[in-house]
Amino acid sequence: MHLRLKVCLVVFISALFLNGGRSAWCQDFDRQRDEMVTKQIQARGIKDVRVIAAMRKVKRHLFMPAYLRPKAYGDHPLPIGEGQTISQPYIVALMTELLELKGNDKVLEIGTGSGYQAAVLAELTDEVYTIEILRPLAERAESLLQDLGYENIRVRYADGFLGWPEQAPFDAIIVTCAPENIPAPLIEQLAEGGRLVIPVGTNWQELKLVKKINGKIAVANIIPVRFVPMVRDKAGQ
Repeated sequence: MHLRLKVCLVVFISALFLNGGRSAWCQDFDRQRDEMVTKQIQARGIKDVRVIAAMRKVKRHLFMPAYLRPKAYGDHPLPIGEGQTISQPYIVALMTELLELKGNDKVLEIGTGSGYQAAVLAELTDEVYTIEILRPLAERAESLLQDLGYENIRVRYADGFLGWPEQAPFDAIIVTCAPENIPAPLIEQLAEGGRLVIPVGTNWQELKLVKKINGKIAVANIIPVRFVPMVRDKAGQ
């Protein structure tokens, strides 16, 4: 190909990308996110309109490595580094719906990961506290959430098994990693009438919904799930 023709072609492609390609790419993510909500979330029975709206709004692709973004709206979890994953969209929606958030709840999340679940929660309530034991993930998520304008999320680098006693009690607690048993500190930090959603077990786990009613704990099994194990601070155990 003639050199001048090559140069003209490069300029044309660059202009096409800058003027329209990037917009088209964003629009494709929007389309994929709409399809995700319709086919993966609503089709499986998620009915809370506020949860559905939050899942439609929060841009999941921003919470994962750039090379994985084309897969962002698929029906599966994806790696985010440090041996951790971002959960399957349906599981995020299901766990969020089980919390029964009203808008003024104080919510604790254990396992910040990429920050995606925290962002979904922040669309639904005024106060979100989230704990991550892996410092690189905690710092990355905190920076991203700040960049995205989430002023109602506080990120803490700590052992999530112990909860966040200084901010307790919490109206809702969500755990996005799997301990072998329900951590006693989380039960203690759950407010009266509060809801705790947590996967429990090794390898495959059972997703459990825990409610505190008149000071007593009621536990219901929801569905079998598979989460990464809860990481503990060995020095603090």
